[in-house]
Parts: sequence; C-alpha cells; structure tokens
Amino acid sequence: MRKLTIIAAAGENNALGIDNDLPWHLPDDFKRFKKLTSGHKIIMGRKTLESFPKPLPNREHIVITSQKNYTPKFECTVVHSLEEAIELTKGDAQAFIIGGGEIYRQAMDHATHIELTRIHATFEADTFFPEIDLDEWALLKEAYHPKDDRHKYDFTYLTYQRKR
Repeated sequence: MRKLTIIAAAGENNALGIDNDLPWHLPDDFKRFKKLTSGHKIIMGRKTLESFPKPLPNREHIVITSQKNYTPKFECTVVHSLEEAIELTKGDAQAFIIGGGEIYRQAMDHATHIELTRIHATFEADTFFPEIDLDEWALLKEAYHPKDDRHKYDFTYLTYQRKR
C-alpha cells in the first residue's frame, strides 16, 4: 500500500509556527524528521519552502503555490494544487506532506498516515495544525521524550493511520 504521510510538530494548542519559523528547537525531532523523510518526495507550501535556508538533502521537493510565475530560490518542482503534487509522488512508496498549516488542512482528506510530534506546551502562533478526528484516525503508536539539556519541552511522537 502506498503511503501519503503528514509529518508535523505541534504544540498542545496545535501551534505550528509564528512568522514562518518554529517556536521551539528539538534536535531529536529534527533527526527523526530527517530519518523518516530522507529518500522520499516531500510536499510543502511556498512559505514552508521559503523558511528553509537551503534544500533538504536527499529529498525531492514539490512546492505548491498559487503564484503562476513563482521562481523558487533553489531547485524543486512547482505545482499549483495539492492534487498535482500528490500525482507527482506516485512512484514513491511513502511521500510526505511537510507543511504548512493550509497544506496540512487540505491534505487531511488525502493522507493515509500522520506522524505528529506533540510538544507538551502551548505556544503563540499564527499557523496551526488541523484537529485530528479520532473517528477517522487510529493511534498506532506513541513514544514519549522527556525534556533534557538539549530539549526545552517534553514531547511525544504519535503515529496515526486512517481507519478506512
């Protein structure tokens, strides 16, 4: 079965970010993101792409924008709808939706899995992760990570699979 996975980190209030940046720094979550997405196609919105200082290595970037003449700052495939982006991932056994908030909202009806890092704090934000409808999604596994000298917050990795 081909997987289309939403991958995100969000606070208890579903905060994703503010001013096109993350309000936290969690090195182990970055490592997990890299491990899971490496070698795969990643779908994101224009603002998410523009928040990167450079392309993410060993991943094919697919960027969704409504701007018809958009020129990205580094090599990627530009499309104008989520459906177009998903079509381009057909050859990948597991493609990832990596943000931002509007792309996550659109992707909830298309995704087969969600990899969510739930950060156990609330944050001021201007972008939020959509609510996960537990009638539609089953929690497959969870792994708790306590705060430590490298992580200011406790967090839990949550893996969901669509029920239908």
